[in-house]
Amino acid sequence: MNSDIFTTIHQRKSVRNFTGKIVPQELLLELVKSGMAAPSAVNCQPWEFIIVTERITLDKLGDALPYAKMIYKAGAAIIVCGDPSKSHKQKIEYAILDPALASQNILLAAEALELGAVWTAAYPYPERMHSVRSILHIPENIIPLNVIPIGYPTGEDIPKNKYRPEKIHWEQW
Repeated sequence: MNSDIFTTIHQRKSVRNFTGKIVPQELLLELVKSGMAAPSAVNCQPWEFIIVTERITLDKLGDALPYAKMIYKAGAAIIVCGDPSKSHKQKIEYAILDPALASQNILLAAEALELGAVWTAAYPYPERMHSVRSILHIPENIIPLNVIPIGYPTGEDIPKNKYRPEKIHWEQW
């Protein structure tokens, strides 16, 4: 496991090419535990996680989601959801932001475990959210934020250097 956080952050990439190998349950639980370690407004933790390992369900998600076709070769998927009723002040904004932080932790943990992962959006697209809700029987009050295909990478995907100094602005005293 890669324990150097800076290496993990800079090596993280969107993996869209998987070997098809099944991901062990222990690793999937480790990813979700990492998601739950994320900060949340007033520590409300308005997230819910659905782990999908059934090939039929993964394929249904691939059929329904236009930008998640890589899921056909993924060994699993984690769907990160938000529950506005559990968010700070029951605000939808926190039910989106807090699970987004959990999603980033999952993506970083996948990299550290030498797995591949990629965020595919369900929110804010009504048709995608409807598809995910329908396939996974998610209640209407729960927001499916994203579907994260997880698997063993083929090695085709590489990290990008996203550092842009022109995006940094220093406050001058």
